Amino acid sequence: MVSPIVEMGNEGMGPPWLKPMLKADYFVPCSLHFDSNKNESNLFCLDCMGNAFCSYCCLFQHKHHRVLQIRRSSYHNVVRVNEIQRFIDISCIQTYVINSAKIVFLNERPQPRPGKGVTFTCEICSRGLPDNFRFCSLGCKMNGMKRGDSELSFWLKPNTNKHNREIFLADWDSDDSSTPMKNIFNRFSDGGPNTFHERLSCSTSSGDELGNNNNVISPKTPPQFNHSNSSRRKGVPHRAPF
Repeated sequence: MVSPIVEMGNEGMGPPWLKPMLKADYFVPCSLHFDSNKNESNLFCLDCMGNAFCSYCCLFQHKHHRVLQIRRSSYHNVVRVNEIQRFIDISCIQTYVINSAKIVFLNERPQPRPGKGVTFTCEICSRGLPDNFRFCSLGCKMNGMKRGDSELSFWLKPNTNKHNREIFLADWDSDDSSTPMKNIFNRFSDGGPNTFHERLSCSTSSGDELGNNNNVISPKTPPQFNHSNSSRRKGVPHRAPF
């Protein structure tokens, strides 16, 4: 069985962040925010090229960086096509539709034996593919490039790379909330967890000041409801005269 990731002998085989992204540890509690809610490490920064981190780290340490959100499907790490194709060429890799979004798998998913009626298989791990693609994941394509296939590349064309960079910058000026960074900043649009406690204390102190102010007009007391009338039974119905 071929290893999902091999050493890249040439930097021209792909961007420097690709291999660290495939090897990162995802969906483990963040060591910096272990006691916080939703602290799973499912984000990767293409500029820092470190390990995976959580949304709290992204808010304070990776603002305006190129960040990808890693998701899971059947216990395997995936990334959305519309996010990853801005930075690398994912041609020859099988895509799938999960929750109405196209995704690609990060690493290989070998099978003991291909299923019945399988026509296409991955050239690296021999996994059955539903469509006519050469690889099942980013890691398998990387291994295919390692074997010396000159037709394979992760690098985008210069015009395409420039266009994707313009799209990335334009996303920050738009109101679209579909990108990972937009989702994170929308989640903490009130200023993050620290500012939340500050605002809570401010609202408490403001409430004390209002309570001590004699000039504040309190709302009127709503009228009381007479429950005795509600329990009274209706009289016997009478027939209308002919």
